[in-house]
Formats: sequence, structure tokens, C-alpha cells
Amino acid sequence: MNAKQPSFTAATPAPALGIAELAQASKAAGDPLRLHILQLLGQGAFGVLELCQVFDIKQSSLSHHLKVLAQAGLVSTQREGNSIFYRRPLLTADDDRSRWLKALFQAIDAAQAETDIAPAVAQVLSSRAEACAEFFARHAHEFKEQQDLIASHDQYGDALTALLSSLSGKAKRLSGSGDALEIGPGEGAFLPVLAKHFAGVTALDISPDMLQKSAARVAQEQLNNVQCIAGDTASLLPYQAGRYEFAAANMVLHHVPAPKTIFTDAAQLLAPGGTLLITDLCHHDQVWARESCGDLWLGFEPADLSAWAQEAGLVEGQSQYSGLRNGFQIQFRLFHRPPVH
Repeated sequence: MNAKQPSFTAATPAPALGIAELAQASKAAGDPLRLHILQLLGQGAFGVLELCQVFDIKQSSLSHHLKVLAQAGLVSTQREGNSIFYRRPLLTADDDRSRWLKALFQAIDAAQAETDIAPAVAQVLSSRAEACAEFFARHAHEFKEQQDLIASHDQYGDALTALLSSLSGKAKRLSGSGDALEIGPGEGAFLPVLAKHFAGVTALDISPDMLQKSAARVAQEQLNNVQCIAGDTASLLPYQAGRYEFAAANMVLHHVPAPKTIFTDAAQLLAPGGTLLITDLCHHDQVWARESCGDLWLGFEPADLSAWAQEAGLVEGQSQYSGLRNGFQIQFRLFHRPPVH
């Protein structure tokens, strides 16, 4: 296991922010529709047709607005197979331009939207979720075979167990006490490990077919402290906020319609001092994974996960990276909710 972050091409240091660049960016942002687009992209990445659906606008008109925003550096693109998604630029530097953009995005996020696009956004995300659920409904019987194409639990399960045990500062508190949550448990391979460490475990999945497989594992191994629940993280918030000492999402994020929401929801579901474990693929270009394995996203840049966690108020902890024989790379990331002092 390589504990170092994978190497990426270093970005060229940004030049000082000039008046011309500032004017261009300000002009690009100075349009109500473009501000609404930027506000929406704060939730995650969206394709052109999805944005057309949300804002009820022709593709030619939307493409013009996106071009203006892109030329001003206010949006960037990410390729997911044959699809292009628009997103906010990833701001990891501490230069004048990045600080100005962060302040701009914070102001946009705090602004009162003039148009209620929430129902349209929910419809787009629901369509993504339905596509994923349909895939698992068709392939639940061959889940392990599909999973083995990328990374089976057998390949990374020992690392998960070791990471859980490595939380030495919480060893006594985690041993046989507190509650844990696994988001998208699949066939339930990690549930026996969680059941040994925690007094209660919630297995949460949006796919009834996969939840049935987890329930079968729970019954087979007599995991009496594990409860299987159908739903997503948002469905738990009204009555489980602050309950869990530990939450895990293993090889799940690339199936989630809006991955950023896992961090924001988990931050609320965790108790102060609680820990979130994310295990997922680093970004890759193996397009076949979308059709063969039902992936919505081709992995994630480590910096994206760090940024989403930070925005959710989580503190980054231990990170590990492991390469696989088939060219994929897995990242194991721990994030903590700060304790109350």
C-alpha cells in the first residue's frame, strides 16, 4: 500500500490578478442567468443537456453563456466518457485569483435565487439515480462479477479493516460501542467488520436488490446489531443527525448522482469527533466502466474529495493510495467531524 498521494502534473503558478482579467471575469459573472448557473454548479457537475432542462433554455443559447464563463475562467469542464460536464474550477492555490474566485463563489452561494430551479434539479438527479438503480436491478445477480472488473472487496477489504483499526485514538470508544453507518453496502462484505467494532450498524442502500443481498449476509452471519434500511443519506437526516461515530462509503461515490452530497449529509449524520471513510477510484479514462459497471463518474481527483470535505466542515485525516493490476487506482480517505470543545 502506497501512503503517498498519486502524482499529477504540477500546475503553473498563477500570475498576479490583472485589471483586464478581473474585468473579463466580472463582466462574465454580471448576468443573472450566468450567476444562476454558477450557483447551481456549486452543487456539482452538470452536462449541457441537463443545464438546458434545469433552466428551460435552448442549447445554443446555453452554450453561449457557458463559453463566456469558460473564457473568463469561471467554469471548467470534466470528461466522463463521451460526455462533457461543466463545473466550477478546482481552487487549490492560494493566489490572488483563487482567493477572489472563492469570495465570488461564496457570495453567489449566499445570494437569494430569483428562480426556483429546485424541482428541475431534483428531476435531473432523479434521472441519474434511476439509471443507476436500473443497472443494479438488472445486474444484482452478477454483482460480484461486475465489481471484479474494477476492484472487488477481496482486493481492498484488508485495507479497510486496517484503516478502521488504525483509529487508535478512538480504539476504546469504537470497540463495541457507538453506531456506524455504511452507505451502499453492496453484498455486505464490510458489515461483519463493522458489527464487531460498533454496538449498532446501519446498512443504507437506494437499491432494493442490493439491500436484499446485504440482508442475506446479515442473516447468514447472524449480525444481530445490523439494521438494513432502504434510502439515501438525505432520508436519514431528519431523525439520525449526530448519531454515528463512523460512516463509510466504499466504492459507492462513483454511483452517486451528486457525490458532494455524501460529504454534506455525512457531516450532519456524524457525531462530533466522528469519522467518514471514503474508498473510491482515482479519476481514470476507462470509459467501458460506465456501461459495464453502471458508473456515473470515472473516479475522482483526490483534491475534489478534499475540497468537498472541507466545504462540509470535515477535517482531512489519513490518506492511502493503492494501484491495481487493471490500471485503476484506489484512494482510501479519512475525514473527521471536529469534536466539540
